Amino acid sequence: MLTLRALLHAIEIQDMRPHSQQKTNQKPVVIAGAGIGGLSLALTLQQLDVPCLILESVSELKPLGVGINLQPNAVRELFEMGITAEQLDKVGVRTQEWALVGRNGREIYAEPRGEAAGYNWPQYSVHRGQLQMLLHDTLISRGGADSLKLGFKVVSYTNHTEGVSVIAESKSGERLEIEASLLVGADGLHSNVRAQMYPNQPEPHWSGAIMWRGVTMGKTLRTDASFIGLGHHDHRLVVYPISQPDENGLSVMNWIAEITVDTKQGLPTGDWNRKVELEDFLEHFADWDFDWLDVPAMLKGAGDIYEYPMIDRDPVPSWVDGRVVLIGDAAHVMYPVGSNGASQAIVDARELGAAFIAHGVGVEAINAYDQKMCGPISALVLRNRGSGPFGLLREVDERCGGDFEEISDVISQQEMDEFMHNYKSAAGFAMEALNAAPSIIPEGAKV
Repeated sequence: MLTLRALLHAIEIQDMRPHSQQKTNQKPVVIAGAGIGGLSLALTLQQLDVPCLILESVSELKPLGVGINLQPNAVRELFEMGITAEQLDKVGVRTQEWALVGRNGREIYAEPRGEAAGYNWPQYSVHRGQLQMLLHDTLISRGGADSLKLGFKVVSYTNHTEGVSVIAESKSGERLEIEASLLVGADGLHSNVRAQMYPNQPEPHWSGAIMWRGVTMGKTLRTDASFIGLGHHDHRLVVYPISQPDENGLSVMNWIAEITVDTKQGLPTGDWNRKVELEDFLEHFADWDFDWLDVPAMLKGAGDIYEYPMIDRDPVPSWVDGRVVLIGDAAHVMYPVGSNGASQAIVDARELGAAFIAHGVGVEAINAYDQKMCGPISALVLRNRGSGPFGLLREVDERCGGDFEEISDVISQQEMDEFMHNYKSAAGFAMEALNAAPSIIPEGAKV
């Protein structure tokens, strides 16, 4: 077991106050995982003058992944962390429209998004890996390289009266033991922290949906920045840009092709984040050719294509165990149908920071956070399991099989507007409420 005296000394937050006021003896908050949630929490704790250390299993962070969406409630929090619009513009685009189109190529529903809808903040479609690196680089620039220790995965913890002992291991078998004030599990779907909290938790829940994801250079559709869902609720394509147009007017178009199959055989085993060939699934979209989008051509223009299952986990009654708390996917991994998985991880980090301001860095704070967040977000997990906002496609399919001339003959605009408003309210980004809401963390607040 390695001695961490030097490491702990390195991660203590230093400032310009008199030495007697510096937190030189304060145990750090240890964060398991340097994903979007973990990095957002570390940036929040830096703002609040709370010592922290991220332990991340990979030995080198790289800008991996594909497109994700950041709802205005999360963008507000990024701005208040000091991330600028100019920085976000470099890793994505400001989403202008969200639209659903039937398999027949006719519009079902469309609405403006972000500032175009009247929000005080934009919505962004971004490259996940580039956003992660932006957060990482910001953290290091503010707190130094010792804010993050790569190559060590949190494997277990032990609660005790004054703190929590955290055990981490490297791939080579090297072990660290850190005495922390709190442990925050931000270690994703396969969280070791959550697994210790709930050792008998079932396997991830699979809906039967299989997704193939890739990016293709192409012209933007409809507006300069439209998010489009096309098809049926169980056989669809999602496409949206995640970069500014280049000198040829082409943007990086992120796409997700999805079908739903019978789940009787159970979740397939093997590598579910695997590279596949286009021929493995092209047949499902071979005749999806519209005058405004040639889907087979777009799929053929992709580079690497990866296959994923659509999975989540059943909600748990609490995200807290003693001095240990969960955020992000470790707490509430959800189906990616509402474009709010990453957004919720960012909001989690800020809500936990607000609890520290109100209650101090301890058990009272994480219990307050848990009481506020666990129930509503667990309900959102189940709502997304029911197709989330893509439930409109299900409703249309059930009423007319997806065959219509005018959507108003199938479902009213009022019904669709109410459906979307209810979803946004549950997900925390209903416009009127969000625009009127005070900051989660007041400017200049400290712990």
